[in-house]
Amino acid sequence: MFIGLDLGTSGVRALLVDGQGVPAAVADVPLDVSRPHPGWSEQNPRDWITACATALGQLDLSGVQGIAVAGHMHGAVLIGEDDAPLRPCILWNDTRAAAEAAALDTDAARDISGTIVFPGFTAPKLAWVANNEPDIFSATRRVVLPKDYVVHWLTGHWTTEMSDASGTAWLDTGARAWSDTLLEAGGITRAQMPSLHEGTDVVGRARAETGLPKGCKVIAGAADNAAAACGAGVLGEGDGFVSLGTSGVVLLGRDGYAPSPTTAVHTFCHALPGRWYQMGVTLACTDSLNWLARITGQTPQALTEGLVAGVPQEPQFFPYLSGERTPHNDADIRGGFVGLDVRNGPQDMARAVLEGTSLALMHSLSALGGGASRLLAIGGGTASDAWLQTLANALGVPLDVPEDGAFGAALGAARLALCGATGTAPEHVMTRPPIARHILPEHQDAWADARARFTLAYPKLKAFT
Repeated sequence: MFIGLDLGTSGVRALLVDGQGVPAAVADVPLDVSRPHPGWSEQNPRDWITACATALGQLDLSGVQGIAVAGHMHGAVLIGEDDAPLRPCILWNDTRAAAEAAALDTDAARDISGTIVFPGFTAPKLAWVANNEPDIFSATRRVVLPKDYVVHWLTGHWTTEMSDASGTAWLDTGARAWSDTLLEAGGITRAQMPSLHEGTDVVGRARAETGLPKGCKVIAGAADNAAAACGAGVLGEGDGFVSLGTSGVVLLGRDGYAPSPTTAVHTFCHALPGRWYQMGVTLACTDSLNWLARITGQTPQALTEGLVAGVPQEPQFFPYLSGERTPHNDADIRGGFVGLDVRNGPQDMARAVLEGTSLALMHSLSALGGGASRLLAIGGGTASDAWLQTLANALGVPLDVPEDGAFGAALGAARLALCGATGTAPEHVMTRPPIARHILPEHQDAWADARARFTLAYPKLKAFT
């Protein structure tokens, strides 16, 4: 048996699979996000360990031979001399470091990393700490990513791997190695970096206090989207998925390294050796619907119950609640509704959220150069039939819906654990999941107009921020 442990923004999932990679049991534990100031987003790393231990405690661990961790990217976990966090982790969707990102986003940085230095990346967060919390910066012995803090709990070793390191703005993404030039620009050294591995490497054995069997191998793991790609069988050119998670992602596999930073597309190492992927990101996807649910006092399920996808309608929603990545790279832009009428109620606003987030993902697909004849649809938002159809309409490409689209990164991490612990070739394990149904685009004339209007709205919204 093998375990994929997925550290998500809103919770931890532990997925137990058998030797063929078939899910056998799953446990979920929720997590909270702290937002002490506008644009800030933080979590206490110790809460991750509590949640992981709780999730593992709900599974039968007796036959587990390997475990791998997937996790949300870009988080800055600052570790002191006692191997404990010095402050809460600054998360991927925190935009406080926009000025620092702009200063680090040089032509040289783009040439080496292959990607714009976004405010959510790790390097600008460290620069923000240096500028605003100098005592903490000077006490920082090591900088690690969220999932790697969990791996340290499992093994006692400080490690990371290529896919997660790609989102720091410290990695030479083409060479798959730390860049001394980028580290120096960020005011840190190699000595503060964890050791660097491929996602299928064994990085240690599980410690007894984790409850895992003696000798259980701990595999390096992957960033959440790279792990989701492993779970979806998206390994190379022509493979792709769209994910409706806290953030929204359109990801395409690549057989080689071909960065395109001017498009605000992310070019990252895959979790598998010798592979890369590219993705576009909208920062607030299911987060937008959850926000609407909070302010209306309803659940997301209640808001979307009975909704039927069709032609776009007023009001329109722009999902820039935390700024935006692809294609705008704009930490300051803010979203909202346009065209609200006195007759509109919560469900009208919910429909607008589904349409607005789907159109934002259309921007990501366009920035990637299109080229996808169809995409897998994964993530928690795929539980909504209305959202799936709206997404297909907005993207203008067919969607394939797996039989269980929610396992995502946890399944990919479990597959990495299986491959790393047994030496099985990834191509034999990381296959496409069984497809439950196909969603075809509809009303394309109306949606072509909606795409054009959505694109034209950005500069007008920008005038208000």
